[in-house]
Amino acid sequence: MSGGEVMDLQEAAARETRGERLRNFWSDYRQSWVAVVSLLVIFVMLFVSFGAPLVSPQDPYDMAALDWMDAFLRPGTVGAGGYVHLLGTDNAGRDMLSAIFYGLRTSFVIGLSAGALALAIGICVGLSAAYFRGLTETILMRIVDLQLSMPAILLALVMVAVLGQGVGQIIAALVVAQYAYFARTTHGAATVERGKDYIEAARSTPLPTRRVLFRHLLPNVLPPLIVVATVQVASAIALEATLSFLGVGLPLTEPSLGSLISNGFKYIHSDRYWLSIYPGIFLMITVVAINLVGDQVRNVLDPRRSR
Repeated sequence: MSGGEVMDLQEAAARETRGERLRNFWSDYRQSWVAVVSLLVIFVMLFVSFGAPLVSPQDPYDMAALDWMDAFLRPGTVGAGGYVHLLGTDNAGRDMLSAIFYGLRTSFVIGLSAGALALAIGICVGLSAAYFRGLTETILMRIVDLQLSMPAILLALVMVAVLGQGVGQIIAALVVAQYAYFARTTHGAATVERGKDYIEAARSTPLPTRRVLFRHLLPNVLPPLIVVATVQVASAIALEATLSFLGVGLPLTEPSLGSLISNGFKYIHSDRYWLSIYPGIFLMITVVAINLVGDQVRNVLDPRRSR
């Protein structure tokens, strides 16, 4: 048998092993109907948010398409455009359901982008500290510990004050506020794995350090990182909404659930309750669903927690 055939057999075996792991993971995950429903909710939210131009009855941020005579229409009222405003309209005549869909898209973009970047930075910091140890570990982890001692919202506020408003600035602020959670988790798991025989064997070969870190060490510390990543995406969405509600997040020209809640907050005690209540409900459902999925993923990856 040639070397190429051996490699093909090894790759096929690896694919089969990964497929079996995924099937086992899904079999364990679906044991909780709450987690399955939460995952379905997330898929629906992703569909209506990224497909907002297709499923929304109106582009709420196209000023030419707005009719000021439609301002403050109650939920279920037919507007000048001839369609039913299921969740009513705001003070500018924007369809609230459409505005919420566009705001959800912004929330997911920011949450997923910030989570991915924070995960990448946290992995590099945590792996480097655990692998090299000594002075490198001391400096990196003391910086991480110092950051973890401060509330994430405070760090995000400081970063937004320095960087300014905008989607890119918010993502950068959330990355700075959240990467330390990934770094601490990676360091803890990598420290345990580093002392095992397979890492020592890899270090004894002339393999480059990056290969040892990312091909041998990283795959074995991913399970806890997946759980943290799920929770931090929900946290990033909530943080962005908080900053926008406070008026220091996204500018008014950008769709955001936080700005929608803030815009309707002054009417919260009047009969125009829908301006703030409905965006808040969508935000709450999204964050709770992501957290419930994260809890079930944690239980599947670490069955001891569910006992």
